[in-house]
Amino acid sequence: MTRPSQQSESDLLRLTAAGDEEAFRVLYRRFQGPVYRFALHMGGSTAVAEDVTQEVFMRLIEKRSRFDASRGTLRAYLIGMARNLLLRRFERDQRLVAFPDADVPGGAPASHQGNHALPSVPPPDPVRSENIQRVRQAVLSLPPDYREAVVLCELEELSYEEAAGILDCPVGTIRSRLHRARTLLAEKLREFQRPGRQASVAGSPATP
Repeated sequence: MTRPSQQSESDLLRLTAAGDEEAFRVLYRRFQGPVYRFALHMGGSTAVAEDVTQEVFMRLIEKRSRFDASRGTLRAYLIGMARNLLLRRFERDQRLVAFPDADVPGGAPASHQGNHALPSVPPPDPVRSENIQRVRQAVLSLPPDYREAVVLCELEELSYEEAAGILDCPVGTIRSRLHRARTLLAEKLREFQRPGRQASVAGSPATP
């Protein structure tokens, strides 16, 4: 008998829908990290990211998924589900969430660290942590269309084709958004490096 860890993505979904807990755990270990990171980078809040990630996997348990392997990878499909949930949340809130509480350096929910996709990391170097925070702030400041392209292609390393499938747009649009987003990011990072801006960042509450 084939073990769940050796099953195809479609078979794992089928087994999960049938109530196979081990198949669900395999799916969760594989894909919780990418789904959570996407929601965190797009929404800027650990609480939002945790809620969205939980909802994505609850939909798998409740048989509400419509995955078609011929249309792309399961990772892209789950991130697409997370995107739709975020859009609905943003529409409800009428604004994007700020980024005050990104309190887990490793990028995974504290309650899930160690068991799932993201490995534990040593205490971060203060200078490196500040640089990471500046990049996160710069990404979060991008217009949503550009931010999605950066998060999908640069941070999650999806192909242009996968990103285009998730965003339902031509590959050329992804390339164009990425080009513009990189320009905007460079401008934002230069802004953060200005002396006055550095003082402002240094005087802001530290992120644990």
